Amino acid sequence: MPTETTPLALEIAAETDVGQIRNLNEDSIATDDRLCLLVLADGMGGYKAGNVASALAARSITELVSEDLKDKPEANIASSVSQAIKAANRLIFQESQNLSKNAQGSIQPQVMGSTVALLQMHGDQVTIAHVGDSRVYRLRNGRLELMTHDHSLLQEQIDLGMVSAKDAETSHNRHLVTRGLGLKEDVEASISENAAQVDDIYLLCSDGLNDMVDDTDIELVLNSLQANLPLAARQLVMIANDNGGEDNVSVILAKVRMQQTASQNISSFFSRLLGR
Repeated sequence: MPTETTPLALEIAAETDVGQIRNLNEDSIATDDRLCLLVLADGMGGYKAGNVASALAARSITELVSEDLKDKPEANIASSVSQAIKAANRLIFQESQNLSKNAQGSIQPQVMGSTVALLQMHGDQVTIAHVGDSRVYRLRNGRLELMTHDHSLLQEQIDLGMVSAKDAETSHNRHLVTRGLGLKEDVEASISENAAQVDDIYLLCSDGLNDMVDDTDIELVLNSLQANLPLAARQLVMIANDNGGEDNVSVILAKVRMQQTASQNISSFFSRLLGR
């Protein structure tokens, strides 16, 4: 297990694709390798509105969390993340209000919003936050585990025993979120913190992946291709598209590894140079 003197880092790979049905990709992703920060957003709304919402979410949250961590390295991560998500929510809500005004200034009932899934690693701790039905998974010791709980009508029905897991696969309520950025003036993100372990693999994804690809198949891909994260990311997107690609599909993969020292980086460089 890592200790306080054992710096950890994330190896990151990401892919996003419009899918087989949609004409516009309304997903947005952002990563900051140095700050071990990953953000994925899935937009919703009328034509282009979802694209605007997800881009606002991914960009503003990444910028706000990054600024906070750079200015205050010892900042409370959960608090920083929560405040950044609230700020993004206000930005999207206001933009939605602006888009709803026509040339005469009357209000049209147009709403736009976005989900968000976020991961930030600091020391040997991982902070996970989400709003909506974008997910965060973790592969540890070969086993895939869902780290988030969807904010959706379908999930509430499952929790209440009204819908079985089998029926949920074909439910018409799959895409009805109960919480999202921009839908109301304020929002609360679900936030958790967990201890990281070397070789853990985290997966952030929009529902275009988990609606099209079973968790067992996601687990198989990650176990088979964990040595090549970019290939694993491409493979997950390809399977989602092969299975119908009914929505945009986005994935961010991050593998926890030991942070190399300067001397190790030089040694690794010369090893590659000499073909060792």
